[in-house]
Amino acid sequence: MKVILRRVTKTPLDFDVKSNEITFKGYLQYHAGKLILLKANLQGEILTDCDVCAEEFKMPLDEKIEFFICDGIYKDEDSIELDVIESFDGEVEIEELLHSEIELIRSDYHSCDECKHSND
Repeated sequence: MKVILRRVTKTPLDFDVKSNEITFKGYLQYHAGKLILLKANLQGEILTDCDVCAEEFKMPLDEKIEFFICDGIYKDEDSIELDVIESFDGEVEIEELLHSEIELIRSDYHSCDECKHSND
């Protein structure tokens, strides 16, 4: 699902994207200047490797996602730290955002249930 950023207004623009066993559902809404707010839920299961035993396992997901998308280069003039993704072509591909969030979650430290319980 491709979204043209200049068409996003104060009225929330809903989206619902599925990939394998994951649902990315939320909305985009104009915030201020060149900033678009994305609020969403990421739910389902992903395959990832256990960082203890290296076995692949299914990890349940139920994450709240919130960040801004900037139509162009983001200039922080107020020294407020924001989580911002820059778009240089005036549009954003929701599926790409979904896959980026999944990879970000995978890059964290995870252990399977068996390894979690062996440390108790």
